[in-house]
Amino acid sequence: MIVLSGRVRASDLIGKIIVSEERGKKFGEVADVSCISKTGELINILIENPTKDTKDLKLEEDQKGRLKIPFSAVKSIGDFVIISEDEII
Repeated sequence: MIVLSGRVRASDLIGKIIVSEERGKKFGEVADVSCISKTGELINILIENPTKDTKDLKLEEDQKGRLKIPFSAVKSIGDFVIISEDEII
């Protein structure tokens, strides 16, 4: 279940720090999101400034070399984007 603080647009995520729910590790910042244009369904969060911990996850990359975290791993969005590390490993 995703807990949103109010109504959040994809553009509101840009620049937020991505943090692991389980271990509190920082993974980088949200560079962009990918979505299905017809439905608006969010598919992935694209990471910029990835940390060493992020590189250890062996995530897929987009065409620009940015790492992708499945949006299904997002647990909450507020000051940070909290993800479940266990759901992306």
